[in-house]
Amino acid sequence: MARGRLGVGFVGSGFITRFHIKSWVAVRDADVRGVWSPHAGRAEEAAALARSLRVGDARAFASIEEMVAAPEIDCIWICGPNHARVENMERIVAALSRGAKLVGIACEKPLARNGAEARRMVELVEKAGVLHGYLESQLFSPVLERGREIAWARGAALGGRPYLARAAEEHSGPHMPWFWRGDLQGGGVLLDMMCHSLEVGRHLLTPPGAARTTLRPLKVSAQVASLKWSRPEYAELLKEMMGPEVDYAKAPSEDFARATVQYVDEQGHKVMTEATTSWSYVGAGLRLSLELLGPEYSMSANSLDAGGRVFFSRRLQGQAGEDLVEKQNAEQGLMPVVGSETAEYGYEGENRFFTQSFLDGKAPWLDFHAGLDVTRLLMACYMSAEEERVIDYPPKDLDAFVPAVARGTWKP
Repeated sequence: MARGRLGVGFVGSGFITRFHIKSWVAVRDADVRGVWSPHAGRAEEAAALARSLRVGDARAFASIEEMVAAPEIDCIWICGPNHARVENMERIVAALSRGAKLVGIACEKPLARNGAEARRMVELVEKAGVLHGYLESQLFSPVLERGREIAWARGAALGGRPYLARAAEEHSGPHMPWFWRGDLQGGGVLLDMMCHSLEVGRHLLTPPGAARTTLRPLKVSAQVASLKWSRPEYAELLKEMMGPEVDYAKAPSEDFARATVQYVDEQGHKVMTEATTSWSYVGAGLRLSLELLGPEYSMSANSLDAGGRVFFSRRLQGQAGEDLVEKQNAEQGLMPVVGSETAEYGYEGENRFFTQSFLDGKAPWLDFHAGLDVTRLLMACYMSAEEERVIDYPPKDLDAFVPAVARGTWKP
């Protein structure tokens, strides 16, 4: 650790790593110093992005082990694919056992593909003896943070605690082929995106300053479906876009999921969260929405309503891209402009929080144990959807459960 600053190394060089690197312009206490990826060229591109943004003198490493052992690396951000989570963590811990030193490890959502793998991640990080964090960006969205603060300070203080939270994340589908494959990702949209929405709901219903464990899950109910991408014409289109290994005519994943979770707080009050996620939403682009309802108050937010608007007539036909909003679906008509996606989606606040926590030697309140909790709730959602019943939480043998989508046996 040089001059009271942390050096951070990224495992992975894809979309999410680049989002993190772009957010680093708002991080004061750490520099991006390294990137490792099995794709050396992409690792160098990500490192070059960090250098171009002046957020760190980053370099591409030849291996995870080399990066962990490098003297300029104090922390690791795990941002690789789900199916590599445990292996990457095992390699990090093995390097530490051989004498390398780290201050902390942060892992992107979801922590793992199922309960057993999530428990293995917790076991490994505890063996390593380092600080650890679970990277759930949406909890650090400025509108969520400020709206939650006001709702509790004014509404709950005068009218009583909130009792219902809703959260949704919707877009037209992921960027990379592995997301679409249940055998690699571990599921479909439920695993990929409901990890956000469930934790947003729980966070909104948790009093500021209180531990997230003050809410205890009681019952889980969920449904999943393949509404768009298993239709023959869209299954063929998906194969063209993502390659022959992504064949939703033979091995589909869910592109829609909804769930309700009933919690009880420490005073015995029952509260509810509703979560909805979709890869079959076609709008301007990624839409994040939330609501919090209490006895005499409410708050709400929608990411597509947060910024400005631009209009392009039908005479303007330019190149397709994502220059206006993530998962952009159009270049004509009235379109939203999100001023800073890295800020609005929570990446800037998230990375400031974890780097400051690690630098101060403090265990973050959002850690691998939180990631394990979220993963187990997701598995209960899959169990509910498959068995078509309400699940009393936690159900028996939850950590041994693997969704049918991940096993390749799910039929929509």
